[in-house]
Amino acid sequence: MPQLTTSTTPGGVRTAAREHLWMHFTPQPATDAETPVIVRGDGAYIFDDQGRRYLDGLAGLFVVQAGHGRTELAEVMARQASELAFFPVWGYANAPAAELAARLAGLAPGDLNKVFFTNSGSEAVESAWKLAKQYFRATGRPQKHKVLSRTTAYHGTTHGALSITGIPDLKRDFEPLVPSTHRIPNTNFYRAPQHGDDLEAFGLWAANEIEGMILAEGPETVAAVFLEPVQNAGGCFPPPPGYFRRVREICDQYDVLLVSDEVICAFGRLGTYFGADKFGYVPDIITCAKGLTSGYVPMGAMVASDRLFDGIAGRGEFFKHGYTFGGHPVGAAVALANLDIFEREGLNARVLEHEAAFRATLEKLLDLPIVGDVRGNGYFYGIELVKDKATKESFTPEESQRILKSFLSKRLFENGLYCRADDRGDPVIQLSPPLIIGQTEFDEMEQILRDALTAAYELL
Repeated sequence: MPQLTTSTTPGGVRTAAREHLWMHFTPQPATDAETPVIVRGDGAYIFDDQGRRYLDGLAGLFVVQAGHGRTELAEVMARQASELAFFPVWGYANAPAAELAARLAGLAPGDLNKVFFTNSGSEAVESAWKLAKQYFRATGRPQKHKVLSRTTAYHGTTHGALSITGIPDLKRDFEPLVPSTHRIPNTNFYRAPQHGDDLEAFGLWAANEIEGMILAEGPETVAAVFLEPVQNAGGCFPPPPGYFRRVREICDQYDVLLVSDEVICAFGRLGTYFGADKFGYVPDIITCAKGLTSGYVPMGAMVASDRLFDGIAGRGEFFKHGYTFGGHPVGAAVALANLDIFEREGLNARVLEHEAAFRATLEKLLDLPIVGDVRGNGYFYGIELVKDKATKESFTPEESQRILKSFLSKRLFENGLYCRADDRGDPVIQLSPPLIIGQTEFDEMEQILRDALTAAYELL
């Protein structure tokens, strides 16, 4: 048995991390020196154990919408924990969970009035698929169980959510997964030369491919389509004009549920409480997490339409699904306080006011030969990197490992920017900063990126 230590020195923490902390989606560090230790956050910045400051260009992991160091949220945690630290919502309600459910229902589009709380985005996606299956079984159509999702899309790590995910490398080690999932095209216009400059025609084509897959599988077998408002993996693919309008028509025509996976896109990331509002569609289910509490407490939710709830409860049944910590009173209290900050400080309006400036600042990087495309929406952007801008030639796997992961990730962090270098698809730099930043931070981000990307191109 390893000897326990209470050492809080940087060396002691790094040793504990190396020997006992199993990193997520990360190779375990070989030495203590390779483990950054983040000890504090303040606004849009984080600080390590050596006192170095970094601009948080990813809001933790698309999470810390209201910024770091919000003592009022910590105080809400303490007050709620001292009053009621925990009780499950299995046949019982607690006041924060009930109030938060009503508030989310009031913010959600259409008749999405029923809120089922989870602990994470993966669990919210898992819950949505299970709800779709039980709904169709309860309404006499048990054969409707298949799910469609887009290529390169990430929807979570639990077995069901991972099955819906469209990234083969993430799935291979865990197969066989849940069957009955099928891929449809994403909306990466940069890699769609057959449509020329006609973005709307491309969007119509991509939406109609969903109809084609439904017909190929048989409409009587397809339960749901899972789509992010702006697809994350692959580097921020916004929907073309008219895309979601056509998808909604297709889903209505074939009685297929439209699930808007907003684990990243909800709560201000695009300048609206829900991404569906930004693009003018009403889904049947919304899955969300991350920004719901600005990351101060883990919490997620599935927000479903009255029709789905009534299809089960109205037949005297109940949703045979739940989580011990779903609707946690402390998490719900923090979420309510987080939404208060949104309202008081106008965070959604702030994103809408500054999103054009954010885009314009990042687009300055297009003068670099390594930058092929800058795309995104709101405070959510991807910068695709290329070997040859004229041909759009991408990196080889070896180059991606050497340039993106071994060099760029470290260089950006050393220069004071925490963001994400990702190659789940084509190589990209992803940016998703706290919603409180403005032009000063945009400029700082651009300068750090410019230095690192210029150096990276010289290594090709």
